[in-house]
Amino acid sequence: MHIKLINRILHFSRYKVKCAIGKKGVVGKKREGDLSTPKGKFSFNSIYYRSDRVKKITSKLNVYKIKKNMGWCDDSASKDYNKLIYFPYKYSAEKLYLKKNIYDIIIVINYNTRIIKKKKGSAIFLHISTKKYSPTKGCIAVKKQDMKKLIKFINKKTKIQIL
Repeated sequence: MHIKLINRILHFSRYKVKCAIGKKGVVGKKREGDLSTPKGKFSFNSIYYRSDRVKKITSKLNVYKIKKNMGWCDDSASKDYNKLIYFPYKYSAEKLYLKKNIYDIIIVINYNTRIIKKKKGSAIFLHISTKKYSPTKGCIAVKKQDMKKLIKFINKKTKIQIL
């Protein structure tokens, strides 16, 4: 089974789940910092979660606890562009350990991860939404209870099609 994103709704199994996407919508040619969600079909990589806020997650994907020094490089000048990093770090990177709950659970979407192209976009995640489904910087965001349903559904063969 795969997941489809159509008009800010995720369709999977028998569920339809409201979600937030990038502020500028879905685009075919994503660029770093353009506030858009990339169009295409992508697999999922791994799950990161805050163990102080979320019970242990079991999944068919690899699961990791988010530590205070973890981040995701968004600086195309770095050899670690679009990869997990640890602070302190000399290049620009997004912190994964936040006060806000949006990164309590993160599922890494395999966008620009296999053969990484500089400035094509980084840190495209499926994560927790705000209460009002505020637009993201390019990620897909859902309510925490919907994320828990998705985790049970997703495996290494699952793809998300963003239309």
